[in-house]
Amino acid sequence: MKDCIFCKIAQKEIPSYKIYEDDVVYAFLDLSQVTPGHTLVIPKTHCQDIFEYDATLAGEVFARIPKIARALQAAFPEMKGLNILNNNRELAGQTVFHSHIHLLPRYAQNDGLTIEFTDHSSQYTEEEMKRIANRIAEELEGEK
Repeated sequence: MKDCIFCKIAQKEIPSYKIYEDDVVYAFLDLSQVTPGHTLVIPKTHCQDIFEYDATLAGEVFARIPKIARALQAAFPEMKGLNILNNNRELAGQTVFHSHIHLLPRYAQNDGLTIEFTDHSSQYTEEEMKRIANRIAEELEGEK
């Protein structure tokens, strides 16, 4: 895509701190460095978000994540964990509309990254949970 900053980074039109590249993905340090080693992994082919991936691209991109994660772990032995984060569309926090996966090394509870899941389980009956599950399962059946 002509005006996509991540396409320009992958094509080396804009400098980046590259940590990995092959024919499918380009991985580089996020300039924000929420934690040391904060890395972005992008497909070289432009796609806006996860909803545009086909099975082949998804398999190829996500197959590279463990390799890069292990490199982060080896480079930062003090790392105590790793968050893998992928925001899709504006409401979910996506700010650059070229799909990208954040690899966020974790060093301590207060290292600059907070993620909180609120438990709403008490707000759903068993029947409502079944309806939700069935609705999604029916869509997956249509994908076969």
